[in-house]
Amino acid sequence: MIKEVDVIIVGGGAAGFFTAINLVENNPVLKVIILERSSEVLTKVRISGGGRCNVTHAEFSPKDLSQNYPRGEKELLGPFHTFMTGDTIEWFEKKGIQLKVEVLKQHPVKSIQKEGNNWMVKTEQNNYKAKKIVIATGSNVKIWKLLSELGHSTLPPIPSLFTFNIKDNRINDLPGIATNASVSVLSENHKTKLESEGPLLITHWGLSGPAILKLSAWGAIDLYHLNYHFKIKVNWIPSETMETVLEKLKNLKEVNTKQSVLKYAQLEVPKRLWQSLAISSGIEEIQKWAETTNKQLKELASQLTNSILQVDGKSTFKEEFVTAGGIDLKEINFKRYESKIHKDLFFAGEVLNIDAITGGFNFQNAWTGGYIVAKSITE
Repeated sequence: MIKEVDVIIVGGGAAGFFTAINLVENNPVLKVIILERSSEVLTKVRISGGGRCNVTHAEFSPKDLSQNYPRGEKELLGPFHTFMTGDTIEWFEKKGIQLKVEVLKQHPVKSIQKEGNNWMVKTEQNNYKAKKIVIATGSNVKIWKLLSELGHSTLPPIPSLFTFNIKDNRINDLPGIATNASVSVLSENHKTKLESEGPLLITHWGLSGPAILKLSAWGAIDLYHLNYHFKIKVNWIPSETMETVLEKLKNLKEVNTKQSVLKYAQLEVPKRLWQSLAISSGIEEIQKWAETTNKQLKELASQLTNSILQVDGKSTFKEEFVTAGGIDLKEINFKRYESKIHKDLFFAGEVLNIDAITGGFNFQNAWTGGYIVAKSITE
């Protein structure tokens, strides 16, 4: 038996649902069905923003918004002129109407085929037929394989947002400390290739926080090829250089002669971090500022602005983080989010080789793609 509908949407995530809702808003008589392989839908939406749902980001210039996407920056500039953050905010504020979209959970798709002007989709439970099909499955390698059988090229999945695993005496006992810092990835000859600045969090396994996640997103491919073993340089006082910090330390030596170096943190560095870096510089726990040597002050200035840490591996959280890879962007017409290879085959969300830094940007990609797909199908 074949069930016939107007539009099949494969994937019950943010992009799939947003496409479906906009489709039936634009044309209420459409029969739309969502096929979802798991027993739950919208799991990433539910856990985003620590459970508060980080649906978008307060960036209202299409050009500036697009610059938060390591993969997809050029392609998203045009779509963001059609639907972006302000439109997303307005869209969610206006909701309150009842819509009918059939969602079939635990319906993993086994095959996708084109027969004449129709798309035939087979799941474990049933067969479906529709004029239009939307793929919104995210980083599902099994679906990528089906799409490659249809002639589409895919880029392999590579983690895009992850934290750094680091075992180093300077930070091992400091989990929970958060501070602003700049972080650079060092190549073999120690020339900076990738860098980021922002909030940084010391964890039980190493370093996390927006500065690290941003770095991992922009450096996803390079760090993958390094097998996640590389050195980073951390400046714990990003507004300062080693030279300016050294001058301030020398001034502190003159002013706080009788004060213990470790007792009071300086230069707005968190106290436990200050103490750890001072000890790593060879300063004794009871040593006073007047007793410090020029060598110790130089080493402390270096530790504060030029800490070299070895990264050995990464940590990811499956439900929350995203993946680079997916359908080659050259094969997509971004005015319609339609395949250039097959008519009436549309894509939305992370199934495309598009990913962004943390902060609601990946959802905005889903909303924009879903909106334009629905507009393209119903116009």
